[in-house]
Amino acid sequence: MVTLNPYLNFRDNAKEAMEFYHSVFGGELTSSTFAEFGASEDPADADKIMHSQLEADGGLVLMGADTPSSMPDPGNGGPISVSLSGTADDDATLRGYWQKLVDSGSEIVPLEVAPWGDAFGMCTDRYGITWLVNISAAGA
Repeated sequence: MVTLNPYLNFRDNAKEAMEFYHSVFGGELTSSTFAEFGASEDPADADKIMHSQLEADGGLVLMGADTPSSMPDPGNGGPISVSLSGTADDDATLRGYWQKLVDSGSEIVPLEVAPWGDAFGMCTDRYGITWLVNISAAGA
C-alpha cells in the first residue's frame, strides 16, 4: 500500500505548529529533534524539529519539520495547499476542522455551498498554510 502525506516545512516553529494541528485534528503526535538524531551541525538547530508526525482518525496523517539554518527558508504561500474532503456524513467533523483552522487564520473563500453543489471553503491558517475543505453534497 502506498500512501501520500502532506509534509509541511517551517523555519523554526514546527513544534508549535504541529501542536496546533494536534489540537485541530486530535490523534497521536510524535516529534524528534535534530539533537536526538545527532543531525545538528549548528547548535542553534539542536532543539528544532527534525521530524514530526500526526496520525489522526480516518487515516489522516500530517508530517512536519523545521528547516535547518544551513538550508534556505521554506517560505509561505507557495503552490502547495492541503485539501480535506469528505461526504455529508463527515460534515460536522470537517466543519469543526475548518473552524479551528480559520479561527486564528484568515478566510479566503467562505465554507458554503459552491456552484458544483458541495460545501467548499478555503482558508490560510496562522502558519501560512492554505487549507481547502470540500464536503460532498448529500446523495452525491
